[in-house]
Amino acid sequence: MNHSTHPVLTRNQSLVYDTLSDADGPLSAYAILDQLRDAGFRAPLQVYRALDKLVAAGLVHRLESLNAFVACSDPDCDTHAMTAFAICEKCGQVIEFADDRFATLLGRWSKAAHFTPSKTTIELRGLCSGCRSP
Repeated sequence: MNHSTHPVLTRNQSLVYDTLSDADGPLSAYAILDQLRDAGFRAPLQVYRALDKLVAAGLVHRLESLNAFVACSDPDCDTHAMTAFAICEKCGQVIEFADDRFATLLGRWSKAAHFTPSKTTIELRGLCSGCRSP
């Protein structure tokens, strides 16, 4: 979804989105809840409902391997068939990137293997250039 045309967000969705946008790295639902207690959040379900809608709207991504969430950093995310994430194991930085060749290659494999994927998440774990340097 083009971020400039995102749907009108509820108060809770806006608070969760802003929390993720201001974060230095991915946050779990419970970390978001802790940050939003002063804003009236009392239960994890409030955060999860907001996250579900934000993920569906393409404004937030779930990082499967971390069980955490990040605000989408690509304003044209919806134009890509597939998005990938490079996650630094030292500093926690997440770099979002897209290359439609991923989707083409996985599509060919799926067709040849007679496999119908229901969900695809590509995550690379390693060290960013800042942490890799001595």
